[in-house]
Amino acid sequence: MVGCLSLEWVALAVWVGGMVVLSGAVIPAVFNTFGGQDSGGMFLTRAFEGYHRFIIGAGAILCTTLWYRRWSGDPIVDVGRSEMIVLVIMLMIAGFIIAVLHPNAVAIQAQAFTTKDETVRKAALEGLFRVLLPIRALYMLNLLLGIVLIGIKAKRSLDRCGR
Repeated sequence: MVGCLSLEWVALAVWVGGMVVLSGAVIPAVFNTFGGQDSGGMFLTRAFEGYHRFIIGAGAILCTTLWYRRWSGDPIVDVGRSEMIVLVIMLMIAGFIIAVLHPNAVAIQAQAFTTKDETVRKAALEGLFRVLLPIRALYMLNLLLGIVLIGIKAKRSLDRCGR
């Protein structure tokens, strides 16, 4: 059970910490370092694709450990309804970003970066920024939900200790 709980905390650290690092350090560094919008945009696309792979792994770990804790029947590691609801919402948001929104953004980005016609390029970039707005909002919502899940788990740990 110690291994199970440790894996959960590591998965949450990857989920939350990865987004904090990407939004707080990587994105500003890319746009302050890379010379062009094209190269910076492609770099960030690859960075977020790497983050998505980590999120898929973290989500699998969180689901498996949650199932294991529930299956164990041990009341000290019981799974609360709020914990399950928050995790399901986080996974749904991540799945929607990874399966629907990100591929759409990549296609629009490729169109914008490969076209030579300035009018078409400008229209494609405007479309890309319209797609990126809800993606950013969903990433931030997922970050917030990850922090909420950490709080839920921390509160349960303290409640078990009688504090």
